[in-house]
Amino acid sequence: MTEKNLLKTVVKAADDKRAEDIIVLNMQGISMIADYFVICHGNSDKQVQAIAREIKEKVEELQQPVKRIEGFEEARWILVDLGDVVVHIFHKDERNYYKLERLWGDAKIENVLSELNQ
Repeated sequence: MTEKNLLKTVVKAADDKRAEDIIVLNMQGISMIADYFVICHGNSDKQVQAIAREIKEKVEELQQPVKRIEGFEEARWILVDLGDVVVHIFHKDERNYYKLERLWGDAKIENVLSELNQ
């Protein structure tokens, strides 16, 4: 599976659970952690967990490994490590506090969500 297909799967899964403000950052040449960061948020602990669960299920359906999930029980900032794609699912309050998009402001934003809607 290509990274682009994995990104589309992740973004669609997040969107299906009504994740808000989904952003995909191209981290190639910027971070050695991953090639892409997907950042989104939910408005409640339950929604944040539902987004993470949906992403995990959809990725596993495609026979792709989920390396690690952190922060699921607290549901304030869940990190889903898919290797070259890392997903950050925030509770709305935490996203406003950490502002990862600003931290990685030099990363190019990929317009994956609009590609899905075409």
